[in-house]
Amino acid sequence: MANAGASDKVDNIAANLPYLRRYARALTGSQQTGDTYAAATLEAILADPGTLDAGLKPKAALFRAFHKVWSSAGAPLGEPDTRLSGRAQDHMASLTPNTREALLLHAIEEFGFDEIGTVMEIGADEAAELVSIARREMAHSIAGSILVIEDEAIIAMDIETIVTEMGHRVTGIAPTRRAAVELAAQEKPDLILADIQLADNSSGIDAVNDILAQFDDIPVIFVTAFPERLLTGKRPEPAFLITKPYVEDQVRSAVSQAMFFASTETLAA
Repeated sequence: MANAGASDKVDNIAANLPYLRRYARALTGSQQTGDTYAAATLEAILADPGTLDAGLKPKAALFRAFHKVWSSAGAPLGEPDTRLSGRAQDHMASLTPNTREALLLHAIEEFGFDEIGTVMEIGADEAAELVSIARREMAHSIAGSILVIEDEAIIAMDIETIVTEMGHRVTGIAPTRRAAVELAAQEKPDLILADIQLADNSSGIDAVNDILAQFDDIPVIFVTAFPERLLTGKRPEPAFLITKPYVEDQVRSAVSQAMFFASTETLAA
């Protein structure tokens, strides 16, 4: 029985690890830093299995363990490696403490306020207030231009409506890899929102790779039914992933976070 319990725990961690890595990257703004603390969380669990609270749902338990490790290290962000990422860190410094964590847990990871409270070790009411503050602050984030790579017309129109209402401008909607590369060449976007499987069986991942070969400082959000396919440790591995079917809050949160954190010189200060 003990072996069966241990096996279940391993399976639960494996099933939720891609989502922890997604969250850690979005939270720290750095793939390397996010993965470092996700790995440190696994090491802490191996050293002391009690770190993973058996009384919680598996995902909440894993995220809570991560938060303990990350918070004990001082809640670090990724180390700026360019002038642009340094500017992004400056923007991050203006956020109310803990609001970013609460917003990501709610809008991206779909935790309820009670679960957010459990993960962050705060009350549910405080969690709800942190999310509300985050939304207000992100509503004043930097506006910019967005390239949408999506072959389903209804989804593309929905995304365009959402980001336009947020104050951003869509440079174009590309249903294929070739169209995406051409649109990006005509006008460099400040952000890319990309599906994986496109109309002519081309790949949104390949389209993004082609664009990043020209412009390596564009943040990317992938919209996909299979997020684990992108969490491979290879580029492009975005900090922001939206899982289909999505809800409007997820798109708004990811776009605001990406624009706020990965701001570039082409955006108004």
